[in-house]
Amino acid sequence: MGDLLGVAVLGAGHMGADHIRRLDHVVSGARVVSVADPETDRAKEATAGIEGVLVHAEPAAALEAPGVQAVLVASPGPAHEEALLAAFARGLPVLCEKPLVPDAAGALRVAEAEARLGRRLAQVGFMRRYDAEYVRLKSLLDSGRLGRPLMLHCTHRNVSSPPGFTTAMLINSSVSHEIDTARWLLGQELTAVSALRPRPSRNAPEGLVDPQFVLFETSGGALVDVEIFVNSGFGYQVRCEAVCEDGSARIGEGHTMVVTTADGASEEVARDYLVRFAEAYDREVQAWADATRQGRVTGPSAWDGYAASAVAEAGVRAQLSGGRETVDLAPRPDLYGGAGGRTNAPRTHA
Repeated sequence: MGDLLGVAVLGAGHMGADHIRRLDHVVSGARVVSVADPETDRAKEATAGIEGVLVHAEPAAALEAPGVQAVLVASPGPAHEEALLAAFARGLPVLCEKPLVPDAAGALRVAEAEARLGRRLAQVGFMRRYDAEYVRLKSLLDSGRLGRPLMLHCTHRNVSSPPGFTTAMLINSSVSHEIDTARWLLGQELTAVSALRPRPSRNAPEGLVDPQFVLFETSGGALVDVEIFVNSGFGYQVRCEAVCEDGSARIGEGHTMVVTTADGASEEVARDYLVRFAEAYDREVQAWADATRQGRVTGPSAWDGYAASAVAEAGVRAQLSGGRETVDLAPRPDLYGGAGGRTNAPRTHA
């Protein structure tokens, strides 16, 4: 057991419990040594059968547990900043589920704290970068075979929204994945955002403005549109089409099984993200564990997490104003390939 990466997992809810299972059953070279969750019974249930794991109510206790060499943060977003800074203080590499920190100011504090250390410790859990279809699309766009990307058309549908889900969360929780994906696929920053809304679906909970159509402008002159519909009622669907000068490429439709019987053909539709992106999560955590054991940090950085939070904040402002909102990014620290100076002008209303 001594040569396995000892991981402290913070949070044992839906996402945390799945990561605990993944580290125990799927990922090689790592093991769960401690878990923190204020609901300790939930943490004990998630770790049942895992030899030697310690359960704590407080994150600090889990970080101090014997054998901890790295941290996986899967607690609610508002708890991330404190957890990340505590890991940094101990020199522990961290895989942090998105958002890095929900508000851009907090996310920037984390990125600047890491920059002061002079080395990367944090990776943000934007798992789509590890999905086989997205990796192929990224490779195709980078090759230049289709010419300059002009537009990305994105679809993001959920069966239903969980209790307490707000209109702002359509962007800062759900569309945050498309924000990072667009930045990564295009190699461009998102500079402005508009949010449009049809009449809300009758399936949307009272007060939730769902669905919406979100439009992003980029630093390279491309456009990115996202249909976000979190109460579709029929399945979890994530699709992306890149339209370029010399062709187009579409992903998100070919990974399901089609069943044919005498009554006709039917196609499976995933019910949630843990099903649709199961292999991506596996690859993400395996890559993180492998890199950490080698003393490296790869994948989406704390700066990527900050940029996603800043764009999402502009998106929420666009929801409220009904106009076009520009994205205001702080100067990028040298640790992340500093750009020197603000990327965009301060926010304005259309």
